[in-house]
Amino acid sequence: MARVSVVVISYNDVDHVTTAVRSALAQGDEVGEVIVVDDCSTDGTAEAVGALADDARVRVLRRTANSGGCGTPRNDGMTAATYPYLLFLDSDDVLPPGAVDALLAAADRHTADVAAGRAVRRELPDGRETVWAPELYDTAAGAKLPGTLLRGVAEHPEVLKDTLSVNKLYRTAFLRDRSLIFPDGAFHYEDFVFTARLYAARPRIAYIDAPVYTWNVRRQAATQSISLRRAGIANWRQRIAAHREVVDTFEEAAAHDLALAAQAKFLDYDLPMYVRELPQRSAAYVTDWWRVTRDYVSGFEREAVARASVPSRWIVRALTAPGADRPEPGIAGLGRLVELAGRPPRLVPPYGDTPPPELAELEPRELPAVVDAMVQTGTTARLTLRVHDLYGRLAALHPVALRVELVERGTPDVPTSMETPLVGEGGTWSAAVRLNTAELARGGRLAVWHVRAEIRYAGTSQRTPVEVRAADGQASGRGVVLRRTGQILLVQTHITGGRSLVLRVADGMEGARRVLGARLRRLRRR
Repeated sequence: MARVSVVVISYNDVDHVTTAVRSALAQGDEVGEVIVVDDCSTDGTAEAVGALADDARVRVLRRTANSGGCGTPRNDGMTAATYPYLLFLDSDDVLPPGAVDALLAAADRHTADVAAGRAVRRELPDGRETVWAPELYDTAAGAKLPGTLLRGVAEHPEVLKDTLSVNKLYRTAFLRDRSLIFPDGAFHYEDFVFTARLYAARPRIAYIDAPVYTWNVRRQAATQSISLRRAGIANWRQRIAAHREVVDTFEEAAAHDLALAAQAKFLDYDLPMYVRELPQRSAAYVTDWWRVTRDYVSGFEREAVARASVPSRWIVRALTAPGADRPEPGIAGLGRLVELAGRPPRLVPPYGDTPPPELAELEPRELPAVVDAMVQTGTTARLTLRVHDLYGRLAALHPVALRVELVERGTPDVPTSMETPLVGEGGTWSAAVRLNTAELARGGRLAVWHVRAEIRYAGTSQRTPVEVRAADGQASGRGVVLRRTGQILLVQTHITGGRSLVLRVADGMEGARRVLGARLRRLRRR
């Protein structure tokens, strides 16, 4: 028996909307209707969807004026829905097979108002997939929520990291009884506000360990999704406006603790994301961003800041310090904040005489330690590494070895790793590793390697994980290596905006073409 309405919203997406609708219809007989809300498209979207009308489950609602956002068409779809459960789908995404059955089974088993599952981000065109909010949904990453039922989220503030509306099945009557809708009109990051309103309504939420939504990420698209349009300061202002509404929503619901948790989440997630991207932005953007951010976080409650991670607290302290009306240039100012926002964070030298507050709170695994490297590439790649002490914290632990890992981006393959002893020399420790460059090649495609390390200590199993930093004086560059087979390797040493070290290895002409193509795309985005 049909029990689910799927609401698909679309605006000028004729190339993808029919694929989305078909993925909803393919869920089977439990789907009673697929309501396509066309937000006044001008590219033939309505006609493309109309061609699917041979399936009586397809209903098309055509808006006569564009709403400017995603909230209004979703609200229209909710109003029109006629089945007991509701699911949202964007026109450029798809529902994976079995998504509706898995969510319905959880809702039935737990008599839940909401059932939530994994959203998988698929990078196109290469198809690389990652789990959204893995700390919540990926059991392989240690997630504990799948398989549980929450009666409201007050005792689980970590759930606020999940701001998606599309990875959930909703009991339609629950949404209507509590008047839960999206912000109307040209309001961006509307999901943030809708999920806050949902959490404030204290639903019974069942979590499952299954993929229920495929979020297609098209970074090269002519028109990018809102979440990818971060190059303009308007995007940051819109994100702040949405977050402000989230906090207000919890306060109005007498959920003060969730309001504090939302502010702490902003400091630990939203803020570092944009800080990491500041090296890519213009001076004018950075100046505006600093002022807008300083004004906003200055109003955060002290307890919310205290709940944030130690590196996030340091970033807030720098932003809100008396007289800090603009960022200090260079590594001692903005550069240091960018590296503090890294994953994992780094507190780069030079260090003063007095340790920053809260450093003593951190366990060895949490220390924002710095391991930097100089790279020489050729037939053999050599990394000369140096570990910096951190106000005596590392010295007290007695570093003895460094485990270096090269992790290929976007693959589940076991990292290439090696362990080497550390030699102390006046407040630092040094090591060197060599590897055959050909071992980093991956058969006719571009392989991108992140360089990570783990500091190991004497007499303890505790470790400090780090992402290796390009040493001062290390420059980006590329070279050609001739293999014994006569094939060529193009090897590029790349330094990110946060000075993390990345090795790119292109095997053969196809791989080289991909490297050059990626470079041209980055130049066009600038």
